[in-house]
Amino acid sequence: MESTIQDVARQAKVSVSTVSRSFTRPDLVSERTRAKVLAIADELNFSISRSATALKSGQSLRVAVLINDHLNTWFNSTIMEGFNSVFLKAGYDISICQITSGQARRRFFEELPVKRNVDAVIVTSFDIEPVEISRLISVNVPIVSLNVTEEDGFMASTRIDDEQGGRLSAEHLMALGHRRLAYIRSTPVASLHFSIQARLDGFITACRSRGIEPTVLAAPADDNPIPQVLTQLMNLDQRPTGIACQEDSLAVPLIFQLERCGIKVPGDMSVIGYDDSRFAEDIGLTTIRQQPYDMAVSLAGKTLELIEGRELEHPHDLVSPTLVLRSSTAAPGGTSD
Repeated sequence: MESTIQDVARQAKVSVSTVSRSFTRPDLVSERTRAKVLAIADELNFSISRSATALKSGQSLRVAVLINDHLNTWFNSTIMEGFNSVFLKAGYDISICQITSGQARRRFFEELPVKRNVDAVIVTSFDIEPVEISRLISVNVPIVSLNVTEEDGFMASTRIDDEQGGRLSAEHLMALGHRRLAYIRSTPVASLHFSIQARLDGFITACRSRGIEPTVLAAPADDNPIPQVLTQLMNLDQRPTGIACQEDSLAVPLIFQLERCGIKVPGDMSVIGYDDSRFAEDIGLTTIRQQPYDMAVSLAGKTLELIEGRELEHPHDLVSPTLVLRSSTAAPGGTSD
């Protein structure tokens, strides 16, 4: 005979609701009580039915996260780790939706109100249309954003100030004395608008304020874009002495390729990245630091509050990036500033 939730509650000397919360809302139960409940549940070979919990609460116990790139990229894998650390403890599953075009994004929002199979939607790094937000509001589903430029329509948001980050990159290189500057960006999906564009905008604005017109190079959308980027660099009439990359995943392999071609970093070219991702410190990459794990944890907490119908005191957070100085940048000619 299978053990019931009442059996666990009776042996643990707690209420049935406390047993339920120990599984689905551990933040509402003391660590000591939860540990006792879980130990007895394990002893009795009992596991709470998520479907029964969902039916009782009217919730799906699922959150949809919309991403615009591969899950194994540094940014996406890091934010998913942050989301999971919060939602898993609260008894929620995460449904990951890869959005690779405007059409795929529109299809998701058209179908969601009919299916109504998530309790909240998190949009990461790309903008959506007002009509799509209104569809979610009409079925009372909280929609929040991580690193999305436009906050209008979102019930909560957390984003890095990418424009400021772009300015920091340019100002650092110019402070070192560089005047021939280049910016390397990825090739965007034409039908989607990405928050990452703000990095380029900030970089160009800072350069032009000093009378400098930077060269902008687009990395092809494939698994190994650096050889083509290097070809573009070598074919310029005047090679830049300072290069800013949209993200570390472009900067790290670029440094290796430059040095294989006999171009010293930072002796011949200074290179600055963006993210402070894995390997950045190992190779001495100067970069702009953002902390996606912390941002995801913060936004996940806001999302749970919205699901529970609470009003947020500070729904929108703008996080300032940080310049991290290492050995990949120096004054032209390789001398330190």
